[in-house]
Amino acid sequence: MSVQERKQRERADRVRLIVATARELAEQQGWDAVTTRRLAERIEYSQPVLYSHFRGKREIIGAVALEGAAEMAAELRATASAADGLRTRVTALARTYLDFAEHNPAVYDAMFQLDGGLAFASEDTPEPLKDAFAALLETLGEVAGQGVHPGLFTEVFWAALHGLATLTRAGRLPPGDAERRVELLVDRLAML
Repeated sequence: MSVQERKQRERADRVRLIVATARELAEQQGWDAVTTRRLAERIEYSQPVLYSHFRGKREIIGAVALEGAAEMAAELRATASAADGLRTRVTALARTYLDFAEHNPAVYDAMFQLDGGLAFASEDTPEPLKDAFAALLETLGEVAGQGVHPGLFTEVFWAALHGLATLTRAGRLPPGDAERRVELLVDRLAML
């Protein structure tokens, strides 16, 4: 291995460590607790080393969002491929999305609530975000209905899931009806 290859590998390892540490700290204490000073202390590197990889917290949030989008896409696809029948797939997809939001609140916030400097719904949208949407579209496009653009239907279904995830986390919806909400979404919006 050349010196250049070793340096590139070490740099990539530091980036992974920074992102993993930021994610862990955010999940434990919230994003307000994630500062470059605290990250530097936790990973035992100086703040200038962090700044050599990320210009600041915003870029770190963006890196966590991209990692989370890739994980969500993988989970959505695994769920969809394991389910038999269209109704079962759509229901499982909705549950997986909501479970991801519940079990990864800081990552979900990085993806959809916080400014990570990432473009959505444009040519500049990073591939992991496009892929997460594609993971929804692959199943939901099948139930869009005649005359309805599959992408538009997927956006509306995704918006409903995001609303459920956000309102549930905020304690605005009674927890006992979570399953009925998913069934209603699938029955009425997907009309299955």
